[in-house]
Amino acid sequence: MINIFNVNFSDQKDRSDFSELLNHYASDPMGGGESLSTDILTSVCNDLSKWPGAFSFIAKDINQEKKAVGLINCFLNYSTFKAKPILNIHDLIVHSNYRSKGVGTALLAHAQAHAISLGCCKLTLEVLTGNTGAIKTYEKSGFQNYQLQEENGHAVFLQKWL
Repeated sequence: MINIFNVNFSDQKDRSDFSELLNHYASDPMGGGESLSTDILTSVCNDLSKWPGAFSFIAKDINQEKKAVGLINCFLNYSTFKAKPILNIHDLIVHSNYRSKGVGTALLAHAQAHAISLGCCKLTLEVLTGNTGAIKTYEKSGFQNYQLQEENGHAVFLQKWL
């Protein structure tokens, strides 16, 4: 049975579980395929503990002594067209041993409930087109390509490193 908890960055066990799952994701080809340094993991925990509008939730298997099996990191943003907040899902991580068992769906539902409680008008996320398993989970949870008018196409995520 999976339960979802707020990550408490003051708790060493939560920090350890958070770091393990984030590094598991970073090491996966869909996360870039490279482990994160201890310095980065420590900085992320320290920064997110005080970052305005940051929310992290961890999924634990209570049948396995509360083993951490999934993580979702979200950030509050704002829609200028709706004049309401938006919750962006920045990371959705499910340990490879727990994929296709409803963990991702449970984390998405928890994030959605949190977004609704904050008065958000929508959830957003980005995903690699090759991550077909994640895309199926997102579509099953109601996510779709963002577009205003079909003839103008759908939104594309771009980046520029600084």
